[in-house]
Amino acid sequence: MKTELQHINFLYKTDSQREYHIPLSYQLFGKELFSAPIILINHALTGNSNVAGEKGWWKQLIGENQIIDTNKYTVLCFNIPGNGYDDFFIDEYSDFTPSDIANIFLKGLESLNIKNIYALIGGSLGGGIGWEMLSKKPDLVEIFIPIACDSKTHDWLYAQCLVQKFLLNGNDEPLQKARIHAMLCYRTPQSLNDRFQNKCNQKKQQLESEDWLIYHGKSLAERFSLKSYQLMNHLLMNINTNENMLEKIQARMHMISVDTDLFFPASEIRNGFEKLKENKEDVFYHEIKSVHGHDAFLMEYSQLNNIINNIL
Repeated sequence: MKTELQHINFLYKTDSQREYHIPLSYQLFGKELFSAPIILINHALTGNSNVAGEKGWWKQLIGENQIIDTNKYTVLCFNIPGNGYDDFFIDEYSDFTPSDIANIFLKGLESLNIKNIYALIGGSLGGGIGWEMLSKKPDLVEIFIPIACDSKTHDWLYAQCLVQKFLLNGNDEPLQKARIHAMLCYRTPQSLNDRFQNKCNQKKQQLESEDWLIYHGKSLAERFSLKSYQLMNHLLMNINTNENMLEKIQARMHMISVDTDLFFPASEIRNGFEKLKENKEDVFYHEIKSVHGHDAFLMEYSQLNNIINNIL
């Protein structure tokens, strides 16, 4: 199973007409390319191309004898340029939008001579980029599975990303503070209250919930750069797929939401499904039940595996 980081180098002109040299990096898992159906995974905000294997962030879903079985499929994942996993960073993050990332991923597929994909699966920001990709190339995939995401950034999510932007532009531990705020959006009040129950860490003389949030802030700062986080936050607040193209997507679509998601509310995803359903037959809606909110797509593996197993 190949897992090493590989690169495709090309010049790319952004929608804002800025030219960049892009060293698009990616990883392949499972069967050799072109020997099996290809599943493209679009990673989330702090994710990367390392989706399977011992340190894979989605290893409960992708791997040998997992639901996305690497004995059966070729799994491909690009890094969003500038996420830093491949040591490539972007200084002017505002030059890029999810539309640009979609163009770059499509250019990567073209460079690999991949014309058709069996399934495109994307979580959160990755799903948003998936919508953008298919609006540009409606016949690219057979099955599209956007998870805990929508085809556009709605006002509430934009507002939370705006707060993140303010925190990230600050001078005092910007990444840590932004991450703490983000964690409160990824989870729900019930999730935190049930878990910590106002318990106090006697040694640190602080609530265990506070200790947990500080841990996540520091943990991200140790493995993620401020520059990358600013870019990812900017992308998350600017998903804006051309609505006129959604009905032209030829893939069988399975939209998966989380009933308690505060970022991409299930109600919005359900509305999008109902609208598409008016003119498309092969579009379906699934809902994960969880107290954990947006992060449930990284926690509720029993439900997620069951849904995806019935789709693939």
